[in-house]
Amino acid sequence: MRAIFDARQWQHDPKHFMANGVIKPSPEQPERITRLTHGATAAGCDFVAPKDAGLGPIAALHSPEYVTFLRNIYARWQHIDGAGAEVIPNIHPASRRDNYPKSAVGQAGYHQVDTACPIGAGTWEAAYWSAQTAVTGADMLAAGERAAYALCRPPGHHAFGDLAGGFCFLNNAGIAAERLRTRGLRAAILDVDVHHGNGTQGIFYDRDDVLTVSIHADPARFYPFFWGHADERGVGRGTGYNLNLPLARGTGDDAYLKTLDIALERVANFGADVVVVALGLDAYEGDPFQGLAITTPGFGRIGAAIAGLGLPTLFVQEGGYLCKELGQNLTSVLTGFEGA
Repeated sequence: MRAIFDARQWQHDPKHFMANGVIKPSPEQPERITRLTHGATAAGCDFVAPKDAGLGPIAALHSPEYVTFLRNIYARWQHIDGAGAEVIPNIHPASRRDNYPKSAVGQAGYHQVDTACPIGAGTWEAAYWSAQTAVTGADMLAAGERAAYALCRPPGHHAFGDLAGGFCFLNNAGIAAERLRTRGLRAAILDVDVHHGNGTQGIFYDRDDVLTVSIHADPARFYPFFWGHADERGVGRGTGYNLNLPLARGTGDDAYLKTLDIALERVANFGADVVVVALGLDAYEGDPFQGLAITTPGFGRIGAAIAGLGLPTLFVQEGGYLCKELGQNLTSVLTGFEGA
């Protein structure tokens, strides 16, 4: 299996993260790249650099207003007297229908849903090449490859069409699925991150041409809280094309695999030609977020089950945070898939 990564993704180095009113270092550290690279290499992956497909695949899902914000906000922030080193919102609109301000502070609040997505000097460059990594992976599958791994960092599944959040800026998995769709392939997105892929759901919620399925810790008391509940099925033409499978905190391998069977059945019944796996390794029992309790061998079983679909598969990296088993868990998923 080939893997894709661009060194410019190192440039995003967030310092700010607030949890329960306490400011802490961000869990989304560049060091994740080192550990994930080791994990993919141990699984036999050969790394290649992504090609630059331009803004088109990004703008297919993200509004030009939002792209303008992401490209320019850091430079604008520097003109604010006494501003902090990163762009962090401190006010939010009550509704997406509220007025769009000219102020950099107001626009930050409009486009950044939480304090977990600070924008620094290298954020746009890293997010752009993270998206291009996913696009290149999609193009590999469209050209006939059976599987590929996109080491996307920063991750993407919490990014809506005009909103950053949860460490995410551009929705890499969604961008890849849309790229595959424009190549004439019927794409399903299967999200196995411990957190619900709320941005992905939001982008495709009223559409019937891309299926979205997410298995995650129950958001009643877990991020992202407001999305990811079982009754969210889509709207309009999209009704029945979104499936959420929330699990109780601490769910382990066997119960997870039974739920994964339900998800895979839905993908098969969609008639998918290709599957984009939003691969979060933060469902691990030792991950800092402590949402689910998948073991390292359990990730191998997840990979093998996904292979059972018999579909071309693009793994797009989402979560999975710093613990000594992070790379091993990636190796387990990819070798489990390849072995099956």
